[in-house]
Amino acid sequence: MEPFNTNWKAENRLSEEVKMSSILTNNGAMVALQTLKSINKNLEGTQNSIATGKNVATSKDNAAVWAISKVMESDVSGFKAISSNLGLGQATTQVARQAAETTTDLLKQMKEKIVASQEGNVDRTKIQTDIKALTDQIASVTGAAQFNGLNLLSNNETTTAYTAAGSVEGSGTTSVLSSLDRSATGVVASDIDVQKQDLSTTAAKDDGALTLAAAALTAAGTAGANGTGSATYTINGETTTAGRTQAVMAGDSYSFQMNAVFGGSFATAPAAKQEAVYTAKDGDTQADVAEGLAEMMKFRLAEQGMQDDFTVSVGGTNGNEISVTNHTATGLTASAAGNVTLAAGSTVGGGLALLSELDVTTENGAAAALSAIEGLIQTGIDAAAAFGSAQNRIETQQDFVGGLMDAMKSGIGTLVDADMEEQSARLQALQVQQQLGVQALSIANQAPQQLLSLFR
Repeated sequence: MEPFNTNWKAENRLSEEVKMSSILTNNGAMVALQTLKSINKNLEGTQNSIATGKNVATSKDNAAVWAISKVMESDVSGFKAISSNLGLGQATTQVARQAAETTTDLLKQMKEKIVASQEGNVDRTKIQTDIKALTDQIASVTGAAQFNGLNLLSNNETTTAYTAAGSVEGSGTTSVLSSLDRSATGVVASDIDVQKQDLSTTAAKDDGALTLAAAALTAAGTAGANGTGSATYTINGETTTAGRTQAVMAGDSYSFQMNAVFGGSFATAPAAKQEAVYTAKDGDTQADVAEGLAEMMKFRLAEQGMQDDFTVSVGGTNGNEISVTNHTATGLTASAAGNVTLAAGSTVGGGLALLSELDVTTENGAAAALSAIEGLIQTGIDAAAAFGSAQNRIETQQDFVGGLMDAMKSGIGTLVDADMEEQSARLQALQVQQQLGVQALSIANQAPQQLLSLFR
């Protein structure tokens, strides 16, 4: 009897751990094949990154990052369009600014002529010819100051009907697309508004066919003799007439009947000089109307040599009250709203409309021209300053948008671009791994052939 083998458990365990050789299943080849497939997949991804320059080229590479990059790329495209629009706006305001500055220089030259006309021993007719030539040149400059059909020195559109189609509300402002503001609720466009500065020489008229209710103006007080009391005319505007959307609309005209109020030499003056007319532009307020009408009244008084007899001023809480003070020994009749003729839809006058009224051939005309030219020069200066400010703002925004696009492109690159140094090193490593994987698979495929030696 053989002795009992006490190590049978250990031998049995050893036999279980020893894998058998098979010609049907090559475990080593399967492992080598899977490893080689993984290497080839990684190698293909690296080659794609090198070819496209991107780590995230499609949504399957990284859906979240790809989605963010596409949103940002769409914003960059939008800002490219905004940059072009800002360039157009900058060019338009630059043309307007240059024309306003040129107009101001011409007005300064005109002032020299007007000052010269104050001397009695001069040929005022020749001076008037020079003034007319300068006026024509100003009209030429302001008329040509357009870019792509837009003239910021003209704001003379008038309301033709109290309807949406007849309204010109907003025509006094042009908007330049300046930004896209993205938030959680969506994307909103932002604009830079450039206000038109009318420097045309067209004369205002009270020729409108639309109704402006009597409530648009109220009168109170009496301009008594020797500065006793004053007559007040308040510009209220009105929205009671059906279809009127604002108290003051483009084309609202206020015609002050100078002869009816002041009398004197107005009785024999030409009809056009017996009234002071101001027609509102788009964007005007009650205060703007009061200021414009008062300036025209003062000019008419100066034409008749009555500028020292009466004082016309603008005041009130809202700046919409015209006050008339009488310095003569004869009191005026009580103020009445009927002294001012109201109409709507009238011809809008230019900001330099008084130029067409200047006439220095007479002493009174020369004095009136001198009183008016300072205000006209200030109008030109204000226009040039407004356009300069707008141009500066647009250029600043243009620079910002350019920098913003560069920053966004850099951010997109950080998200999706491939690190070419890293990819180069990875490519070399994977190529070596591929070669080793092929060699390992070749060795594993040769293992079943060794079984042939058992059958020789």
